Amino acid sequence: MWSVVIPTYNRLPILQKCLRAMERQKFSQPYEIIVVDDGSTDDTIEYLQSHQAEFPRVRLLQQAHGGAASARNLGVESAQGTMIVFLDSDLVVLENFLESHYQAHQASPNPKIFTYGRVINTCNFDDPTSEPFKLTDRSGAFFATGNVAIAKTYLLEAGLFDTTFRQYGWEDLELGVRLKKLGLSLVFCPQAVGYHWHPAFTLEQIPRLIEVEYQRARMGVIFYQKHPTWEVRLMIQMTWLHWALWGLLSCGGLINEKTMKPLLSWLIAQNKPQLALDLARVFLNWYNVRAVHQAYREMSLAQK
Repeated sequence: MWSVVIPTYNRLPILQKCLRAMERQKFSQPYEIIVVDDGSTDDTIEYLQSHQAEFPRVRLLQQAHGGAASARNLGVESAQGTMIVFLDSDLVVLENFLESHYQAHQASPNPKIFTYGRVINTCNFDDPTSEPFKLTDRSGAFFATGNVAIAKTYLLEAGLFDTTFRQYGWEDLELGVRLKKLGLSLVFCPQAVGYHWHPAFTLEQIPRLIEVEYQRARMGVIFYQKHPTWEVRLMIQMTWLHWALWGLLSCGGLINEKTMKPLLSWLIAQNKPQLALDLARVFLNWYNVRAVHQAYREMSLAQK
């Protein structure tokens, strides 16, 4: 038995596509789909309860809004399978998704592994799986929960996700550090493709994106406090190298959402929202670097 754990929060339209793709799997093993609703305020609960015939493998769990870490833990603890597949609720996969993860595990001579599939970012809601792979889709993360398969026993041995991470970011990579200490290895499985849908970039998204960078910075400092290594400092951009790089590229903050607005607006009008977002990353990263240093100073003072 394999258990697919899908935490979700207010993502019903894309969740529907995600679940339909999971129900269509051509998989040689029995599997269940555990959807953990993290306190959604849209129609997620009502929809799943009224469409049980369409999603016979889905088992719905509910919790008050507590973040992805606690939602995934609930899913793992409730899972009947010995293998856990973590899938984000805004990913749409191909029919061979589970079988590809399974075959990669079967082919490995080392049992202490987890498999990580390919994630392709797309803003095409109507046909998300038509998006080609791009260089910007590459990830250097050791353990990221958007598209990963791992034995349940190793998750329990590592202690599951740390629920201290209640805001955006780092809870999966932090668990990855503990899994690496247990001797687990990553096996890349490019055949297990997940298409990560997100709305096309607009200027209205910028305040939210800035807030995400602040949250990621605060959670990054918690990550570093748990694992105070140079590797983690590099991950969370808490180095003077990152300060110099993004400070230089943003001209010390002179390149920001206000000064970039005309160019970003023009690119969006030219139907190039991804390029606009890539350019916006310059000032978004500058906000993140400043915020992570500020959060570290504040937490250090609070501990004195």
